[in-house]
Order: sequence, then structure tokens, then C-alpha cells
Amino acid sequence: MKRDDIRFELKHEVLKEVAENEFNGTMTSEAAEAIPFNIIPGITPKFRCCVYKEREIIRQRVRLAMGQTPIPENNVENLTMNRHVVQVIPAACEGCPINRFQVTENCQNCMQKACQKACAFGAISITPRGAYIDQSKCHECGKCAESCPYHAIADLMRPCMRSCDVNAISIGSDKLARIDNKKCIACGHCAVACPFGAISDISYITHVIKEIKNPDRVTVAIPAPAAEGQFGPNVTIGRLKTALKKLGFDYVYEVALGGDLVSMNEAKELIERKEEGKKMTTSCCPAFVNLIRKHYPNLMEYVSTTVSPMQANVRYILEKHPGAYIVFIGPCIAKKFEAEMMQAPDAVMTFEELNGLFDARRIDPSECEEDMTADATSYGRRFSASGGVAQSVIKAAAENGCMDIKARQCSGVKECKVALAMLRVNKLPEDIIEGMACEGGCIAGPGSVADLKQLKAARLKKIKDKDSDSITEMINKMDANDVDMIRKSFNMPE
Repeated sequence: MKRDDIRFELKHEVLKEVAENEFNGTMTSEAAEAIPFNIIPGITPKFRCCVYKEREIIRQRVRLAMGQTPIPENNVENLTMNRHVVQVIPAACEGCPINRFQVTENCQNCMQKACQKACAFGAISITPRGAYIDQSKCHECGKCAESCPYHAIADLMRPCMRSCDVNAISIGSDKLARIDNKKCIACGHCAVACPFGAISDISYITHVIKEIKNPDRVTVAIPAPAAEGQFGPNVTIGRLKTALKKLGFDYVYEVALGGDLVSMNEAKELIERKEEGKKMTTSCCPAFVNLIRKHYPNLMEYVSTTVSPMQANVRYILEKHPGAYIVFIGPCIAKKFEAEMMQAPDAVMTFEELNGLFDARRIDPSECEEDMTADATSYGRRFSASGGVAQSVIKAAAENGCMDIKARQCSGVKECKVALAMLRVNKLPEDIIEGMACEGGCIAGPGSVADLKQLKAARLKKIKDKDSDSITEMINKMDANDVDMIRKSFNMPE
């Protein structure tokens, strides 16, 4: 199952081809060069000006799928081409409109000349047909558009820039998008927003496949709580576990177990802070933590010291399987950032990437048998949707005798910024902020493959009758009481 969009279809085809070659042991430089011709045969272009541009875009995507930057790093000197997980694909970015402010036919050539008066750079002149913007002088300040009484000046801000709520994207002199890693929180919203598919994430599927094929290495897959329903309405977490074992993983543990552990630890931490009259934020969403770390550094003291569910699972698994190669699988690009900075787990794959691996091995999760092993509560599985973390922490607090926890649920970066601004001036009425960078929660992450509305409906049906689950009992059952839940450091490099 994959999104019905040519951008994601092309990405899927690249991931599938790379995965097939890696599984077959044929992922040579010659095979990599052949992939663009396999995907785009003939001489008729499908979506760009010519097949040569299309193939160059595919070639750069192949590099991303192989864990490399879109073009060799020693050939570029700009902020987009480094080892940051979010990358700009130059060949695809070239097709974007380059002039942000343009005069439309709505211009009435009025007597007021408000646009011309508003421009501090002399970029606007008046012609018999109306206002004219000299793009060589325009600084894209937007004053002309704001001043026009007819709204006749269109703001063609690039979708990637418009989608970035932390202003991490700018346009360089070469008219290509640039990502400022000092501001970027790795949410991946720009990757979804770009109509040309010119922004994507570095993939490590070739590394994962090598380890899966290694007979001397124990491999463990840890699917995120958002996994259920991603690959079809009837694909439960149990079916997905079976599919992952067919793919070659030795063990599969739900990250939802980590969610249960986090709920309990954050609840205990919150109760202590509440008694001291202090507030707290959750630490589960890495993009939300990045938002605080990079844009509200004075609020870091409020971030829970509890590790994320992914990190909790890694620590639990390493106690059971020392030396195992652990792969997190979810909808989140920011998890790749977290894994690199915290040096765990060994790799992160998105559902898009897993979908490519399934197709490469001809595995259909909907046809797999159900694994009935339960290793997490419905509360741990609710972490994937907005409000789920708060519900779980409140439930865990109740199991610890505290019944009056109030949580603020923030869905999307904009809501997170409002809550953090209130926290900064001591105006936040709630005890804890649940921060989710993606609107709707993790299930709306940029690496998802399912239709969001269908996914929400399917998940709600599965968990609505599970309110009686006990987080304490599940942690005891899984023998997970001794897992170290304290985050070692927030001093992560850029």
C-alpha cells in the first residue's frame, strides 16, 4: 500500500529497486546507474521537460536510498549538502518558481501607487499596464503585497518555505532551497509539502539489508505504535510482526512497550514536579524536543528527563539480546536524527522504506498470519496519535494515586510554539505539555504510507475497548521494571 501520488510512487520505485539489488547482492555502481533507465525507459518524458532531467532526479534519489547525499559532498559548498537527515535534491528543486512576488491581472494601475511607495528598494515601477516588479532589485520583503488595496500582488512563497514553521528554509543565489540545520527540527513537513518531491531524507536500507542477511548477527525490528493499519486496514500489529520476520528479522518488539515505560516514568517525574509547583513537557517527539533545544533553549529544564519510547525499547532489548542490531520502523524522519545523535538504535526506517523492502521481497503483510503475542497496552499504542501520550501519562499517574493531572495537547508545530510561549511567561495553566510536531500526531508523519482518515478510523476501532488495560501489569509481565529510563544528555551536536 502506498500513497497515490507520482512523487511518492517514484520514491517507492527507487527504494524497491535498491532493496532488490541489495537483497540479491547485485548493488554495484553499475546497477545504481541502471536504475534510472529501468524506472524511466524510452525517450518520452513522463513528468518533466525531458527524460534526461527525470533520470538525473532518479539518480540523485538512488544516492539518497543508498545512504549518500544527492550529489557528492566534495562537489558542493552549501548548507543543504551535508549529513543532515533532511536533504534537498537539486535536480528536482530546479523546477520551482523563482520569483516570489508577482503582479497579477488584478492590478488596477491606481492613483495611490501604494505598492511603489511601500518598496524601500526601488524595485517597483509603474507602466501603462500597471505595476512592474524588477526581480533583480526585489528583496522579497512583502511590503508591496501588504500595501496593495486590491491584493493584486501574489505571494508565490515556495511550498517548502511555507510549510516550515521554524524558518529553516531559504533560497540561495542559485535559486535552490537551502536548509539551515541550526534551525531545522527535522520534522519533514517540507518533504511532504514540496510539489516536485525535491526534499527527502537519507535512507539506510542498504545497511539494514546487509545486517538482515548476516547470519552471525541478531536483528531486531521495533515498529512504532503508528504501524497498525499502515499497510492495509486489516494489517494489525500481529500481522506486521509476522511480515517483518519473513523479511529476515529475528525478533520484533513493539515500541508501544517503550510507550508504556515512558508513561509510567514520566508520570512519576510529573508527580514530583507538580508537588514542587513545576511544569513539564514530554520528551517523546524528537522534532518537538528539537524545537525546544534550538528555538527555546531556556525551556530545556522543563523537558522530561525520560527517554523516548524508541530509546526505552532499545535499552530493554539490549538487556534481552546483547549486541543485537536494532532497527526502529515508523513514520518519522526526526527519529533518524534522534538515532544519530543518541547513537541508538542502529538504524531507522520509515514506513515508506519498509514498504519498498516488502515489495522487493514480494511480502504482503495482509496475507501474513497473526502473531498473537501482546507486549504492550493500548495506552502505549495510543502514543501515535495526538492526545495519546497525555492520556497514557494521566493513566499511569492515576495508577500511582495521582488523579488531578492536567495536560495540554499540542498538535503541530504552531500549537507547540503557542504552548511554549505561555510556558516561558509562566502563563501555562496545565501541568504538562504533550508536544507533537505533526498535526494529528505520529500517524501523520512524513514517512507514512496510509491515508490518514482511514488510518484514524481503523486505529480507533481497535483501541476503543481497551481502556481497562493496566500499564503497571504490562510492565511487570514484560519484566521491564529495571530498564534505565533517564536520558543521558541533551547536549546533542547539530
